[in-house]
Amino acid sequence: MTTTAKPSPRSKVRKARKPGVNQRLLAFFHLAPGMSGFLIFIVIPLIASIAISLHNWPLYGDPKFVGAENYARLLSGEDPAFYTVLGNTLVFAIGYTAVNLVVSTGIAVWLHSLPDWAPFFRVLFFIPVVTPMVANALIWRVMLDDQGVINGILAAIGITGPSWLGHPTWAMVSLIMMSLWQAVGYNIVVLAAGLNNINPAIMEASKIDGTTAWSRFWRVTFPMLSPSLFFASVMTVIGAFKVFTQPFMLTKGGPGESTNTLVLYLYRSAFSYDKLGLASSLAWVLFVLVMLVTALQFVGQKKWVNYDS
Repeated sequence: MTTTAKPSPRSKVRKARKPGVNQRLLAFFHLAPGMSGFLIFIVIPLIASIAISLHNWPLYGDPKFVGAENYARLLSGEDPAFYTVLGNTLVFAIGYTAVNLVVSTGIAVWLHSLPDWAPFFRVLFFIPVVTPMVANALIWRVMLDDQGVINGILAAIGITGPSWLGHPTWAMVSLIMMSLWQAVGYNIVVLAAGLNNINPAIMEASKIDGTTAWSRFWRVTFPMLSPSLFFASVMTVIGAFKVFTQPFMLTKGGPGESTNTLVLYLYRSAFSYDKLGLASSLAWVLFVLVMLVTALQFVGQKKWVNYDS
């Protein structure tokens, strides 16, 4: 008499877990909308921009393949405006990022000491972040006019205000001021969340040890807040390199080329100068530049960011 071996429970589970055709179709059905959007709005435009950057491509007319000529024109200095707008963008990014992080850290620490009022002020500082930047820029342009509100206030206390939008240096300062007002609330919220994660017992222990507030900030608060500061710095730098609305609405890149930035120059190359190929090359140069700066930030963070809880 022969007996047949019963299938083991493990083989049954293995058979039950093997996805059938219907399960594969269901998974494809759920993934299709997201993957279609990624393909249509991300992958295809990226490939198209690479192709366009290798052509002399007018808005209206036939494109002509030129290879890497657009990139060579930018990097060799044949296009005299490129290094000017690159320098302007770097000046803005460094100045804006430094001031933003210092101001947002100071305000976040101050609000942390006011637990009853902190939620109200965080909302107050965050309002400009969610309001339209174009509308904000129009208001700032009126305020920064030679006869505007800011110079009127300065005149009332006996100070002659500068030509905020008419002088190269003050125009860049104006861009940084407006951008700071617009975006500082985001970093305040990020840093406030980091401060809330610091164990109060550690702060109390440092107070008992007799440390001053300044020493306590650098020895306790800053190391434990460093991951949030690192995140804020990365996001702020990326946003600074992409600045467009502020110079476009406030100064039109002037006076001269003093506030012309990479993205503004990219926009003008495409839609004012009819050079889509050059504009696409600028976009890829900007992408590589932002990636390099971000990579440097990630390498440098190993020296000052503390991930120990």
